[in-house]
Amino acid sequence: MSAQQELEKLRAMRAELEAESRSLKEQQSNLENNVTSLEDKVASEELKKEKAAIEELKNRNKAAKDAIANLESKKKKLENKLGETAEKPEEPAPQTEQAEEAPVQPEEAEDAEPVEAVPEEYESEDGGVVVTAIDGESLEEQEAIEESPQKEEKKKRRFF
Repeated sequence: MSAQQELEKLRAMRAELEAESRSLKEQQSNLENNVTSLEDKVASEELKKEKAAIEELKNRNKAAKDAIANLESKKKKLENKLGETAEKPEEPAPQTEQAEEAPVQPEEAEDAEPVEAVPEEYESEDGGVVVTAIDGESLEEQEAIEESPQKEEKKKRRFF
């Protein structure tokens, strides 16, 4: 082979490589543009999601604030109503039900008298609870009966 033919072969090879280089650069440039475009789209979607999440949180917070405001308003109304009812003297509620006689416990038979069972709680009109004492006995007497020596002895046996 002659130097001339070899030179032409090398120039042809160089031209092919330059063309391939241009093609690769063009392909690289296209891919870079596509990647940039996709990154922008992803960022845009993330922005939309973030904005939606922020809007949802704002709505939840607003609803919670509204609920709190409503509850505070109800609380104030109820406090005012309670204050008004506390200022007025309470009238005794008429008892409509007759109390049944409670069975006497065998342990308490020696110490206690037969007592009428009275319901412990009545619900009043304003939603409160009224506690009624048992006729003829004070709370201390009831506690004394509950803490009888026989019961204390049973308690001691349970622990040993």
